[in-house]
Amino acid sequence: MTCILFITATRIGDAIMNMGVLDHLITAHPDARITVGCGPLAAPLFRAIPEVERVIVMKKQKGGGHWLKLWRESVGHRWDMVVDLRGSLTSWFLWAGQRFVKRPNPRAGVRHRVEEAAEVLRLGAAPGTRLWIDAAGEARADAELPQGQTVLALSPAASAVFKEWAPERFSELALRLTAEDGLLPGAAIAIFGGPGDEARAQAVKAGLEARTVIDLTGQLDLVEAAACLKRAALFVGNDSGLMHMAAAAGTPTLGLFGPTDERLYAPWGEKARIVRAGDRFDERERRALADTSRESLMGALQVDAVERAAAELMAESAKA
Repeated sequence: MTCILFITATRIGDAIMNMGVLDHLITAHPDARITVGCGPLAAPLFRAIPEVERVIVMKKQKGGGHWLKLWRESVGHRWDMVVDLRGSLTSWFLWAGQRFVKRPNPRAGVRHRVEEAAEVLRLGAAPGTRLWIDAAGEARADAELPQGQTVLALSPAASAVFKEWAPERFSELALRLTAEDGLLPGAAIAIFGGPGDEARAQAVKAGLEARTVIDLTGQLDLVEAAACLKRAALFVGNDSGLMHMAAAAGTPTLGLFGPTDERLYAPWGEKARIVRAGDRFDERERRALADTSRESLMGALQVDAVERAAAELMAESAKA
């Protein structure tokens, strides 16, 4: 039996972009006993995977204490394989028959995070992302979403204000898409977000009084959210973990981009596209913005452009 330690990301979106590599390992080693090391936000997604025996939650601590925790909980084990998509030093201090550790590769140029993860295992082509949804997640989706009605999913929040499209533009877009002559006539509008995103959701709802609105903000765990997103006819949202989740669930996904680089972070999949506002920023500039910016940098993205992109995405998805 193969014992595998899989070290992955802290953020939800980054963890989802690593799921394709984990899926490859599960397929290639069907008898494997797999332990996952990840941050607390993404942990529920890995606990839903039947083939994952254990999840080591690494809550960030001062002085890298979370890495010490991972080492303490895994050093006594003889691993057949360690796959470290974080590129940490910890993985070099564990016994491993095989070791695959992410390393900087400036010669490779700009690559999507999914492709970077695939290169760690030296896979010929990047595997598609995927999610595992359990029966409880499906049951919650049954309870929350109207049966037999088309659903438009919106995600108006993001991890930083500068990545957020204006709430009133989300409202205007939803009104257009669900109008009688719209792309999704009569569709229910489901708003997704995490704890703390309620004000953003309320601002969107304020412009949707005449529509059927299902506000799921802060109401779902990650697996339940994935189950609900899987049932949507279309997802439109900012660059966020929910955007990556929708794409991994196979839902036609339109990501709204501005300062972040879609070459690295675009939603991954045949039914995923982006539309952008103005120029992108490089990683150093983006990190500086995260520390200082208190205003959206998405103002250049007009509703007309997003509506056109949504129509193109739906037409392409129908052919896929």
